[in-house]
Amino acid sequence: MKKILSGTILMLGALNCYPWGQKGHDTVVFIAENHLTPTTKLAVDSLLDGKSMVYYANWLDQASHTPEYAYSKTWHYKNIDADQTFESAPILDSGDIVTAIIEQTKVLSEDGREKNEKQLALKMIIHFLGDIHQPMHLGHASDLGGNKHYVKYFGKDSNLHSVWDSSLPESAHKWSYTEWQQQIDRATDEVMSEIILEGHPAKWAEETYEIGKKVYDVTPEGYKISYDYIAEWTPIIEQQFLRGGLRLADLLNSIFDENYEANNVLITKNK
Repeated sequence: MKKILSGTILMLGALNCYPWGQKGHDTVVFIAENHLTPTTKLAVDSLLDGKSMVYYANWLDQASHTPEYAYSKTWHYKNIDADQTFESAPILDSGDIVTAIIEQTKVLSEDGREKNEKQLALKMIIHFLGDIHQPMHLGHASDLGGNKHYVKYFGKDSNLHSVWDSSLPESAHKWSYTEWQQQIDRATDEVMSEIILEGHPAKWAEETYEIGKKVYDVTPEGYKISYDYIAEWTPIIEQQFLRGGLRLADLLNSIFDENYEANNVLITKNK
């Protein structure tokens, strides 16, 4: 019985570390799929052996908790405490979300890499572009990215990370990930260009960090979240899903399609 309870506690702890719920990741990736060039689609399809990117949108959340990929646990976030700035926060020796995207982009874009190396890098990048747009993944180290920042969600005990993972998106819209894409992926060319113009993960992370600071400011410990909170933050959820999807598409197009006018500085600097 003790072993069963211990296993259950460990599993719940792992689940609490997840970024966007599964639907959030699926939405980000499906938006990206709808903005890939034909050349990029062929390359991605080849690397993933015919499976869609959405198929792997949540794969790393489980994989990071297995011995084989345990090294990637800290790659899902960058914690910044309240007394730190984005610039002053220490960089973990094990890596963080910013360094992970940079390194895996390098693997994916380098000639001479084996297919299995590039396939793993792609599966990771697919996931990380969702992670880096979730405000609590740029949250405080002291509360484990909001996991120990306790609040009430419609009268029920919860925490800030869990609220931003799934509760808030699910309360905002009861949509499938395809419906999310259909409803929010409607930006003008001008707005799309603004979103993907700055193609560096450090800038994306800092942008998300600024949102996270505001979330902490308006959601103190014990805060009772209700309808007004959902109304206030739903546009940000929509914005972050769209940013993640468009930037993921831009990154992959920049890698795989030489005729694509790349906006991602990680790639253009290497060309």
